[in-house]
Amino acid sequence: MTNFFARFAVFILWLVHFLPFALQVGIGNLLGWLFYAFAHQRRHIAGTNLRLCFPEMKVADRNQLIRKNFQAFARSFVERGILWWSSAEQISQHIHVIGWEHYLAVKDQPVIFLVPHFVGLDVAATWSCMHMDGASMFSNQRNPYLNGLILKKRARFGQQRLYSRQQGLRPIIKALRDGLPFFYLPDQDQNIRDGAFIPFFGVPAATLTALSRLAGMTRARVVPLTARLLPDAQGYELTYYPAWENFPTEDVIADTRRMNEFIEQRVLEMPEQYFWLHKRFKTRPEGEKSFYGD
Repeated sequence: MTNFFARFAVFILWLVHFLPFALQVGIGNLLGWLFYAFAHQRRHIAGTNLRLCFPEMKVADRNQLIRKNFQAFARSFVERGILWWSSAEQISQHIHVIGWEHYLAVKDQPVIFLVPHFVGLDVAATWSCMHMDGASMFSNQRNPYLNGLILKKRARFGQQRLYSRQQGLRPIIKALRDGLPFFYLPDQDQNIRDGAFIPFFGVPAATLTALSRLAGMTRARVVPLTARLLPDAQGYELTYYPAWENFPTEDVIADTRRMNEFIEQRVLEMPEQYFWLHKRFKTRPEGEKSFYGD
């Protein structure tokens, strides 16, 4: 995407954020229908992921779930304008928080927020940044303008530390030891170099094992956090879960299985909002063919 088109798209997003929330939801749902109709490759990826994870699901049900997933994804994109330009007070009006006391119970210790890839994760990140300073990692965007804008908007509240994946875990360890919570997104395929093949809905998936290692090195408590887009114009629901007990153990693989099993449980609660458009099973064991026809 050239800078001109990127700036134009951001300008439209800025204009849309002034509209009533219900209208923004409608625009997001409409864009989701259009995205579903024309994004053949992403539709194929989502369908492949769902077929692997839910082989018993009927084709009609799977297609309906994919359409809802595209709508949820498009909604999260349109409504990001609220997170980027609205005031903290305006943002808070749309967010319902459950379980904040679970973080407060361990906030005097190092904390790792375990945040699976649901489409509302930016809502969780923004609300958290409105209430605490923290650290997170990011992937550099190809477009320099978008890369700079996204970093600026992610750090618009408080004093946030943002590190690129290329910097590795060393600055994250320092941030945790400095007392800053770490906002950790562990469930995308980033090859097997720093992970292992761990079942995800019964399918071996390249999974980062860093959660167990980070918690062990820093004595951090793991507090899972999810964000759900509510129907119509009801806003969002953030859920902070109790800090995990008996974690980490000496078995990194067992710890990572526990993480994937927790994410599976949350996916079953809102399957239409998980990030199925990503090639979750792209990396395969040696000699195994790609699921996506690459």
